[in-house]
Amino acid sequence: MNASNRIFQYELPTKIVFGNGAVEELPEHVWRLGGSKALLVTDPGVLRAGVVRQALSVLENEGKACEVFSDIESDPDIRAVAEGVRIARKAGCDIVVGIGGGSALDSAKAIALMLGNEGSIADYVGVGKVPRKGAPMIAIPTTAGTGSEITIWSVLSDKENQVKLSVGSPYNCPDLALCDPELTLSLPPSVTAATGMDALVHALESYVNKATQPISEAMSLQAIKLISRSLRHAVLRGEDRQARYDMLLASLLAAMAFNATRLGLSHALAIPLGAKFHIPHGTVNAILLPEVMAYNLPAQLAKFREIAVLFGVDTAGKSDREIAEAGVEAIRQLKRDIGITQTLSDYGVTEDALEPVVQEALLSGNVPVNPRLAGAADLLAICRRALG
Repeated sequence: MNASNRIFQYELPTKIVFGNGAVEELPEHVWRLGGSKALLVTDPGVLRAGVVRQALSVLENEGKACEVFSDIESDPDIRAVAEGVRIARKAGCDIVVGIGGGSALDSAKAIALMLGNEGSIADYVGVGKVPRKGAPMIAIPTTAGTGSEITIWSVLSDKENQVKLSVGSPYNCPDLALCDPELTLSLPPSVTAATGMDALVHALESYVNKATQPISEAMSLQAIKLISRSLRHAVLRGEDRQARYDMLLASLLAAMAFNATRLGLSHALAIPLGAKFHIPHGTVNAILLPEVMAYNLPAQLAKFREIAVLFGVDTAGKSDREIAEAGVEAIRQLKRDIGITQTLSDYGVTEDALEPVVQEALLSGNVPVNPRLAGAADLLAICRRALG
């Protein structure tokens, strides 16, 4: 179908407040959302870093009562969601504030959701299965990558069965994304690199997939532009405030893009690989991205050419195919520059283990929207190249 004849829609239930020092406005937003006592959901690392103490101080200075729940792992388990709900109800919390990276925010969103719904969060796996809105929720990201602060998704783990579960619903979107780039200044280089690559994969896969549309494309391109100029600086010069600002904004824009379009093969494969081999989400996406780009390139040559140009590829005397292929190499170089040199093999992935990974990936809703048709053999070939 010609793009000009296609009907598309864009919806974003979340209000966004963005800027240095934005966290200082937290009490006002809690009040506006009708909260009298907040459950602050975070993880032990963010708790140690002092960011939660800063948010607590801001709230306590305004007389706002709080309860802190920090039992969140890097792959958040559905049991932690149930425990957070129990604590919130016992303490009389009527608003949830998530502070941290994707794990903390996904968990906080799920806890808020379950404060207004029956059963277990596992009952709502899939898209559009949540019957009603939960408690008001504010998301405060401390990493620049997942975009969980505005998306419909919570990605959780059922560690007993070694699977990841995705819950997608407009009711799962935070009421407010409070984005303060200064909260990302203390991120270590390795986390900055992995989360930054996750944001790049979000923007790139959304831009080239079959579900792309004009609004999401504009945000994807701006995110890619910001990442191409600022990710290296954010990793290698972590105190660079402009780079940190750019990366948090890029992460937000990329999430606003894929929230409407879904993603592609990198994410389809990253979910089972991360669950089975405990590979950080941003890292596994970074490992897969060049191989997926190389596979998809013939199906979206013009768009991959545009991406290459944003990464500074010299176009003089080159065909579109050569420029696009140089763009793939530019992504490989970016990974090397920011210290992501691992392969799947470095995390214990073997060729014998790939078949169940591929079969699970094929069930993902990201496969049908991928720009190039892909079956089991294609996904196996991509994984084999990523073994290193």
